[in-house]
Amino acid sequence: MTSATTSEVQSALARVFREEWGRIVASLIRVTGDWDLAEDSAQDAFTAAIERWPREGVPRNPGAWLTTTARHRALDRLRRVATGRRKLEEMAMTAGDEAFFELAESEIVDDRLRLIFTCCHPALSLEAQVALTLRTLAGLSTLEIAHAFLVSDTAMAQRLVRAKRKIQRAAIPYRVPPAHLLPERLSAVCGVVYLLFNEGYSATSGDELVRITLCEEAIRLGRTLVELMPDEPEVRGLLALMLLHHARRAARVDAGGDLVTLEHQDRSRWDREEIAAGLAELDRAERREQRGPYQVHAAIVACHAVASTAGDTDWVHIVALYDELALLLPTPVVALNRAVAVAMAWGPDAALPLLDDLEQSGDLAAYHHLPATRADLLRRLGRDEEAADAYRAALALTAAPAERRYLQGRLDALVSAG
Repeated sequence: MTSATTSEVQSALARVFREEWGRIVASLIRVTGDWDLAEDSAQDAFTAAIERWPREGVPRNPGAWLTTTARHRALDRLRRVATGRRKLEEMAMTAGDEAFFELAESEIVDDRLRLIFTCCHPALSLEAQVALTLRTLAGLSTLEIAHAFLVSDTAMAQRLVRAKRKIQRAAIPYRVPPAHLLPERLSAVCGVVYLLFNEGYSATSGDELVRITLCEEAIRLGRTLVELMPDEPEVRGLLALMLLHHARRAARVDAGGDLVTLEHQDRSRWDREEIAAGLAELDRAERREQRGPYQVHAAIVACHAVASTAGDTDWVHIVALYDELALLLPTPVVALNRAVAVAMAWGPDAALPLLDDLEQSGDLAAYHHLPATRADLLRRLGRDEEAADAYRAALALTAAPAERRYLQGRLDALVSAG
């Protein structure tokens, strides 16, 4: 290996973090049984890479280098504690000294599924299940997960600590449960995968709006779940939903990385093969006649996917689907999305009272899409001064660069026009 520039190291580490973090942590948890040790050792490995790769060069297989280094750090930490001898013996029985680094891809996938289902044990709250898996499997920061849950980072940090302690105290097994127990974990597992997809689809941090690797990882996990539970229509509905969303990825940002809204996207850039795959999965799910929220949500996205132009979108049908979704999933975010559909079907005036109700409830006080939606409706009504105030409120609630550039551009256009 030869030396590498700082930018080369940073680029390689960013890529390998996205691709390998979950594999490294899941494997370390399997062989050590210690969640904090696994995360800390993986983090130590990345720190070591920052120090050594500029001198030694980026390894030919960065993931293997990091896995080896993480395991050595875990061994070093275990040697320092009184219980280390027992755990070292367990590790030696679980994998030979070098076999740990040469796991087959199928074994790696199994480690990740073990991790998901362990996190989604019914002894944990749903929020803790999803948050813990996003932290350990996807490597999302506490702040990123807090944004996904619309809570403070302090509250999320406490939730993660409590979840790990509960797994240790309750001796929750690290395994994929038997077939008869799979259904009771389904809701949380789907929630994990979809939140992982959402973090990639609309990143809460970083310069990129879309983190394709996270989206692809979520879709891969979705396909694996379909293979594991082929008779569960909601699993297929989830996969359909992700495929239909992901098909629009190339058109969602312009050449400068700025957000392009759905109505202005170049639909010729949508991935028609992926749309066809999503529609096929949705059809297979709906044949079961057990309609759930993921299937209904996928049906909504399908309305956009089959419309040749934005003007051809059947917004009245979308409102009806949101009515159905609201019965299955009565959340404020669903109510906000329904309000957008109402505005598109019957005009901004019909939707503003719905936004008023949401604002009065306070449930979306930290959600920038609420004032952003109000701003857009007011702009369309020609109420520019009120719209500008709403855009400012939305800007105060988001740190995502792509989102901020879009909102600031809308605000600047209003101010300059006035």
